[in-house]
Amino acid sequence: MKVRLRYFAQLREALGLAEESIETEARDVAGLRQQLMTRGGAYAEALAPGRAVRCALNQQLCAWESPLVADAEVAFFPPVTGG
Repeated sequence: MKVRLRYFAQLREALGLAEESIETEARDVAGLRQQLMTRGGAYAEALAPGRAVRCALNQQLCAWESPLVADAEVAFFPPVTGG
């Protein structure tokens, strides 16, 4: 299925792009993250387990186990603090 990916803040800077569309067979957001990490380089580093990364599915904060659907928008971003 095709999904649209959006990257924000430090992730956008590390990856050098704000968004992209890809084909994936991942069933959930965690599987998509794993797929992206297999690209290596900046993807593997920025999305590595233990890194503080949040996700949203179709503009709603979500759990990593959230199922993907065709044409979904998935956003990755660092935790946000108020102030």
